[in-house]
Parts: sequence; C-alpha cells; structure tokens
Amino acid sequence: MVLIAPSILSADFGILRQEVQALENAGADLIHCDVMDGLFVPNLTFGPTVVKSIRPYTKLPLDVHLMVENPEKLINDFAKAGADIITVHVEACKHLDKALSQIKALGVKAGVSLNPSTSEEVLKYVLDKLDLVLVMSVNPGFGGQSFIPSQLQKIAKVKEMIKNTAIKIEVDGGINPLTAAECVAAGADILVAGTAVFEGGDYKKNIEALR
Repeated sequence: MVLIAPSILSADFGILRQEVQALENAGADLIHCDVMDGLFVPNLTFGPTVVKSIRPYTKLPLDVHLMVENPEKLINDFAKAGADIITVHVEACKHLDKALSQIKALGVKAGVSLNPSTSEEVLKYVLDKLDLVLVMSVNPGFGGQSFIPSQLQKIAKVKEMIKNTAIKIEVDGGINPLTAAECVAAGADILVAGTAVFEGGDYKKNIEALR
C-alpha cells in the first residue's frame, strides 16, 4: 500500500503540535518537513528547531527534505533534532556521495531529490548509499503547483534502476487523488501532499482518498 507523507508546510503553525498529532491519528505514515533556505528555492521556511519541537509529539518518521544550498552544513543539526530521513538535492550538492555518507553515519536514512529537469542517471553511482529517491513532480519552492506529467516516465525509470533493492520512491508536487493513482502505477511508494491532505480539514478522508 502506498504511504502518505503530509507536508507540514500546509499546517497551521500556531497549533503545529496538534496538527502533527491529528495527522498521525488520521492515518498518515510519515511527516514531511520541507526546509527551504531562500537561496536554492525562493521561499524561506524553518530550521532544525521546528523539527525538534514536534519530535516528542509523534511516533511517525520525520521525513526532512532539504531544499537548501550546501546541505552538508545542516545535516548534523537535523539529525540531532530527530529526523528519521534526510533528503538532499543532487543539484545542491558539490559532493553527493560525501553528503549521503554523512547522513548514513548519523544513523539516519538517506535520500536524494531530483528536480523535474534532472535525469535519474545521476543516481547510478550512489545507489549503495540510498534509502529513498524523491522525484519532484513540480519545480521546488512553492505549494499548490500543477503536476508535471513527464515525471511519470522518470518514476518508471527510477523504479527499473532500483529493482532488487529496498530503496523507496517518493513523489512530491501536485499530488491529488488522480495524480496519486498515476504515480503509484508508475512505481511510487510514498506520496507527499500538502493541499490535498489539509484542504477542508478532514485529514482522514483526504488521506484515504489519496490511497
């Protein structure tokens, strides 16, 4: 069954503790934390203190997506804050193998994210260090964007590349019940969703619709 990872960027940060608990009670499988630095992407979101603040209030894995320049500088801080998965962008890493080794050495699962225009070929030489491949189905930095259909082909190619491994494929961007079905058919294991989970306030109903 596909796993659902609600993005807390769409949550009410004034009651973030309650939001995280509500997502867990509604059947979420992971909590997705979108970290943006205002450089790699235009928006600025939050740092390790937010991850640390919600860690005591959920048993779900905290799935930290670093949309930042030089992510190596922040990996240790997010690991200490309680991240279970740390995903870095290949486009932001000068030394991707080194960054993934750094994550793994901290006992955290390691992921690589690919922007829509980035080929899956960049994964070939780091597969031994990967737990997760995050395919961006929109250009990172903003919520509410439309799904880019060409990424379905990329998902399928990544699926073929990682066969016979335990690596999971996560998809982020423009996820709704229709695109969710398309992503799963192409090979996705985990779907990140913001608006589609939080819209209307019935988190359980929305999560079930995505499944």
